[in-house]
Amino acid sequence: MSALEIADIIGIISFAVSGFLIAVHMKLDILGIFISAFLTAFGGGLIRDIIANQKPFIFTDTLPFTLVIITVILSIIFKLHKITDLEGKKAFVLTDTIGLVSFSISGAMIAHDVGFNVVGVVLLALLTAVGGGTLRDIVINRIPAVLVSDFYGAVAIIIGLIIYILDCLEWINYINLLITFAFGIALRLHAYYEKWHLPKLS
Repeated sequence: MSALEIADIIGIISFAVSGFLIAVHMKLDILGIFISAFLTAFGGGLIRDIIANQKPFIFTDTLPFTLVIITVILSIIFKLHKITDLEGKKAFVLTDTIGLVSFSISGAMIAHDVGFNVVGVVLLALLTAVGGGTLRDIVINRIPAVLVSDFYGAVAIIIGLIIYILDCLEWINYINLLITFAFGIALRLHAYYEKWHLPKLS
């Protein structure tokens, strides 16, 4: 299994949990919960594959759909829907962070594989990471997190830049990708708990 496939699988599972938790928090019914989980898990990857002119992973393999269904069922079994005060809970923050970083890496790597320049790599990392959550938030009438959240999209941009630099130095390998993954998670969690925000106009 390639590093790209591993990043996709981790991102799908993590964002499926994130979508599940958001849907429960918004009091959606069971169909709404599955739609939220699917949109969050697949939206960014679909946007990525369309831009990169690739066959979407979710249309060529049954694994992604199976992963989301199993993740939602396990989330119900383990009573994750009992979580209250969603935005402050570690389960939501951690799964959302893992999904963000995983999809940032997979988006950047796809861009690298098809020969995009630095702008393409960074934008595809960003769109892959935030695309699913943005589609979900639009559907449930919620302001997309990337527009208001603390340092959220910035993490994806930084990851995209790191992947581009690693490619230029010919340093892309499992170890460096794992270090990038750990750095991305640490950066996002630190930014969240330290309440970092990009400047706003007043």
